[in-house]
Amino acid sequence: MKRKKPDLRLIRTVLLIVLVVLLLPYGLAPLYRTGHPVSTLMAWRWLRGGPMARQWIDFGALSPALPRAVVAAEDAHFCTHRGIDWGALREVVDDAEEGEAVRGGSTITQQVAKNLFLWPGRSLVRKALELPLALWIDLVLPKQRILEIYLNIAEFGPGQFGAEAGAIYAFGHSAASLSPREAALMAAVLPNPVKRSARKPSPAVRRLAWIYMARAEGVRRCWAENR
Repeated sequence: MKRKKPDLRLIRTVLLIVLVVLLLPYGLAPLYRTGHPVSTLMAWRWLRGGPMARQWIDFGALSPALPRAVVAAEDAHFCTHRGIDWGALREVVDDAEEGEAVRGGSTITQQVAKNLFLWPGRSLVRKALELPLALWIDLVLPKQRILEIYLNIAEFGPGQFGAEAGAIYAFGHSAASLSPREAALMAAVLPNPVKRSARKPSPAVRRLAWIYMARAEGVRRCWAENR
C-alpha cells in the first residue's frame, strides 16, 4: 500500500498562519500609542455576555495617587526597567527550583502584553510569548502610555475593567478624585479583584493598602526622575 505524501502546501499555509498570529501583536503594539484598546479578557467577557463595565479615563485626568499606588503594588521598578524586571524574575525562578510557592514576578508591561494579546492563567508557552513582547512594548510605547493602558484594562472589581469603572463601583465617584487611601485600596485588590474588594475591604486588604501608601512616595520620586 502506497503511503500518502504529506500535503506540503497545507503545511506551508498552516505555518504561515501561525507566523502571522505570532507577529500580529508586534505590528499592533505601536498603533496603541493612541486610542482605547481593550483586553482579550474584556473581549471574551463581552462575547459571552458576561458582566463588563469600562469607561476610559486619560492618564492626566486620574488622581496622581492611583498610578503611584498601583506601581507600588504591582511593579516597584516600573520606572527604571525596560519591560522585564530581571531581578524579580530570577527570584521567582530560584523559588520554583527550591520548591517554594511560585509568586507573581510579572511587570506591569508584561501584564499589558498578556492582557492585550495573550490569555490569562499560568503557562510556560504564554510566558515565552509574553517576555519578548513586553520588551517590544517597552521599546515602542512611552512608560506613561503603558501605565495608562494598564490602568484602563486591569480588572478592579467583578466585571469592572479600568480605574474609572473600579472607582465608581467601589467608592461611587470618578478615579479623578480618589484619595491616597482609596487609591491604595484599589491597588490592593490586584491581581484578584474577585476575592479581594476595595468596596468592602477585609483587614488583609486594608493592611496591604497601608503598605502601598507608604511605598508610593518612593514611586513618586522615581517617576519624576525617570519619565
